[in-house]
Amino acid sequence: MSNTPSLFDAEESNHFDAAKPLAARMRPTTLAEYVGQHHILGPGKLLRRMVDAGKLGSIILSGPPGTGKTTLANLLASETGSRFRTLSAVTGGVKDVREAMAWAKDLVATGEPAPVLFIDEIHRFSKSQQDALLPDVEEGIVSLIGATTSNPYFAVNGALISRSHVFQLQMLSADEIATLIRRALNDATRGLGKLGVKIDDEAIALLASVCEGDARRALTSLEIAVASSDTKPPSVTTETAAESIGKRVAGYDGTGDDHYDLISAMIKSIRGSDPDAALYWLARMLEGGEDIRFLCRRLVILASEDIGNADPHALPLAVACMQGCEFVGLPESQLLLSQTASYLALAPKSNASTVAISQARRDVREKKLLAVPQHLMDGHSTSAATQGRGEGYIYSHDCPDGIAAQDYLGSSRTYYEPVERGFERDLQKRKEWVRRRLKGEA
Repeated sequence: MSNTPSLFDAEESNHFDAAKPLAARMRPTTLAEYVGQHHILGPGKLLRRMVDAGKLGSIILSGPPGTGKTTLANLLASETGSRFRTLSAVTGGVKDVREAMAWAKDLVATGEPAPVLFIDEIHRFSKSQQDALLPDVEEGIVSLIGATTSNPYFAVNGALISRSHVFQLQMLSADEIATLIRRALNDATRGLGKLGVKIDDEAIALLASVCEGDARRALTSLEIAVASSDTKPPSVTTETAAESIGKRVAGYDGTGDDHYDLISAMIKSIRGSDPDAALYWLARMLEGGEDIRFLCRRLVILASEDIGNADPHALPLAVACMQGCEFVGLPESQLLLSQTASYLALAPKSNASTVAISQARRDVREKKLLAVPQHLMDGHSTSAATQGRGEGYIYSHDCPDGIAAQDYLGSSRTYYEPVERGFERDLQKRKEWVRRRLKGEA
């Protein structure tokens, strides 16, 4: 039987291409068409030099969604004349990895260059799956290209990272997104050129700016706007473009860098006493579907760690917020979170308690342990009297002011130092008086 494609095969291929989303149809076919990432692909840059030399080795591409990681992997294989195979870390297992490596070995054995094995979301591979890649990566049997939206230095095995070049892809600029939009509008073969779309410059600027560097999202929004137009030829205004964009934070990754970066921004904003910034970062996480319990836990910790006794009401409020959110759930719990975050942001700040316990535990770990003074020992056992345990202890409630002049540590050490802010200002004055009273000076 002949392997020559028939007219029916060509027609079916055209139908499949037509069914693809605009973003898929407009994927560049050469590096010359690739837009953005000049910091790694510009003249003289490392990745460009690797392509020109035809030696890719192992590569990790890290970056937000829509920055072109999959497209770039395809182009790297094409530019170096290498076969290309894809594995998904979500659906693939060790068996799939071994099959891919056997395929690569067969190709190299016949004299072909090392093929490119592209693993999407490589951070989702288990340690055993990542380890299965190491031998053939080291021997040059395969050029591994892994893509991840997470920080690869945290999400990918150190052994694999050490054998790879890591390239951070950046979000595309508004001008670069606009270039892609205009290319799609003018391309009559893959894009929308045959439709003669009429579009405002303001609409292009809107699509390019609010899609947050995500080329896929910008082109998808453009395609929706064109398809939903009821005019001939299609017309896209700023209003119709805005309606086609959809929810801005749909790409929030609750387990990746977004999760850690946004909670870090909220905590630091509250610590820095900026309620408006804190509420914005809180809103970002709520819109992205962040776990309410996680947000509550962080606020409870912050109330003690960064506010402490400068405002003793902060911790009970945060705990009440946590309990209330469990009781009412979303959407009403956003009100409790907003109230708590704004209160904590404006509360006086002190980390005196945090510093105190850290210093005390460090002394326990690093210094000679202090013996419990005899008068503080438990005096309730049958042998306590004969051993003198608890002897000499002064019961504080027997003293007129409730403070007994006695030593409670057996060493002169200071850990808790209240700050001159909020209620701790009063605690500092009381601590100074108590210290004198314990020494019998007041």
